[in-house]
Amino acid sequence: MVDILLIQPPVRDFYLTKKRTIPYGLTGIAAALIKEGFSVEILDGLATSKSRCIDWPMEMEYLKKFYGRLDMSPFGLFHNFRHYGYSYEFIGKCIRDASPAVVGISSLFTAYCDQAHRVADIAKSIFPNCPTVLGGHHPTAMPGKVMASPSVDFVLRGEGEVSMPMLAGALKSGTGIEKIPGIVFRGSDGTLHISEPAVMEEPDQFPLPAFHLVKHGFYRRGKRPGVVIVTSRGCPMQCTYCCVGSASWNRYRRRSVEFVMKEIANAVKNHNAGFIDFEDENISLDKKWFLELLYRIRSEFGGFDLELRAMNGLFPPSLDADVITAMQKAGFKTLNLSLGTIDKVQLQKFKRPDVIRSFERVLDLAAHNKMDAVGYIIAGAPGQKAVDTISDLVFLAGKKVLVGLSVYYPAPDSMDFALCEKLDILPSSLGLMRSAALPLSHTTSRTQAATLLRLSRIVNFMKALVGQGIAIPSPEAFTMENPPDDRKMAGQKLLQWFLHDGRIRGITPDGRIYVHTIDEDLSRMFIDRLGLESGWLVAAP
Repeated sequence: MVDILLIQPPVRDFYLTKKRTIPYGLTGIAAALIKEGFSVEILDGLATSKSRCIDWPMEMEYLKKFYGRLDMSPFGLFHNFRHYGYSYEFIGKCIRDASPAVVGISSLFTAYCDQAHRVADIAKSIFPNCPTVLGGHHPTAMPGKVMASPSVDFVLRGEGEVSMPMLAGALKSGTGIEKIPGIVFRGSDGTLHISEPAVMEEPDQFPLPAFHLVKHGFYRRGKRPGVVIVTSRGCPMQCTYCCVGSASWNRYRRRSVEFVMKEIANAVKNHNAGFIDFEDENISLDKKWFLELLYRIRSEFGGFDLELRAMNGLFPPSLDADVITAMQKAGFKTLNLSLGTIDKVQLQKFKRPDVIRSFERVLDLAAHNKMDAVGYIIAGAPGQKAVDTISDLVFLAGKKVLVGLSVYYPAPDSMDFALCEKLDILPSSLGLMRSAALPLSHTTSRTQAATLLRLSRIVNFMKALVGQGIAIPSPEAFTMENPPDDRKMAGQKLLQWFLHDGRIRGITPDGRIYVHTIDEDLSRMFIDRLGLESGWLVAAP
């Protein structure tokens, strides 16, 4: 029997990026519980390569015209809707075997809230008297919707490292819970008691994450485990599409370099980590702090062959020659750069500064330091026009950078979520709050959003060709000839046809060619503006 069982539920989606699912938040909560004397286990429902195809949700039927046919070409997007992770039956068995006193369930993303609720239902069906607690961004933003489930006893809003040990202690001793920060519960009359989110005022005062509870054998990068580290909480920026900086309770707080180094030492020396992803919203904003961290990593772990990343994105104005050189020496090989868009009107809507000049400067510095770069843009936001995203794609096509295009989705508690609510354009269900669902059809239609996604694939494919010394093929009229079996050569043939008529084609597993549903006017505009003849398509580094 374990005191507290913390669960990361499985996920149902078109795709899953394994390296982004390490249950870092649960390890922090587990450490805080262990410090208070509780026994803790983490049941990571995603720590398996198992997945299976399941029926598409009825609410996503409209996507079949975009994803319905399997495409084996380099321009393919999604096709199968899958259950990623352990089966609910296996999760139920694990809950039964653990026989916990309390079950805590992570519910980070609104799109996956149904999976979290399903786990709560399972826990209640096995142990009806075992308290179930949900935490994470979704319950923090929508406590009322979460508490509508009879299988959920408590919600903890905000940072669970603060509140979960307090709740566990109160449940064990039978004392009152009303004053626990972030607590949400039903009163005797059925009304909800909703507290303000809990906040880690001094992050250094909390213990190191309980990395020993993670299945490091699953989260590997090459031959060694990968880990996530978060050096700060909150974000000082106020981007309208993001829920982190807009939350008034979630002020910006940073751990000390000394504390972060202890966390790195634990990951590297005790768990043989070879890859570290800093999941901060903006790790490089404080230059002095960041340079000190990079220097310490290089001096203390220079012989450990570490690769470092900041996959949540880096703010280009915070990166100068000193910083990028230090990043490269410490172990950064790729810079994930947040661009957003180059359209000045849309930047004002996003409440983001214009970073084009600093973005270009960073790309030059990255090339000088032999580092790769990815430039991230957003498409399909409320009020955003597809033609402006074409400008973003053409701009990135001319730079030494891969394109990372994200279709906008409304994040609860963000300013743009409130705008979507006001405009009455929110998706019809919470499960559609994800990029792959092409959730909005406002000033950018869903057909245009799907087109932009495929165009970004085409740009990156062309960059790959140029990077390998292969010339971009000349436009060629479509013929019914069978494409080559080799995927890259087939992609070149499809590219020739696309450059001729603006149609994006796919290839079925048996070699049949078909035309994707796209906005052909938009794709032809892209071809016209790309200016292949001018030679300004540039390979990624």
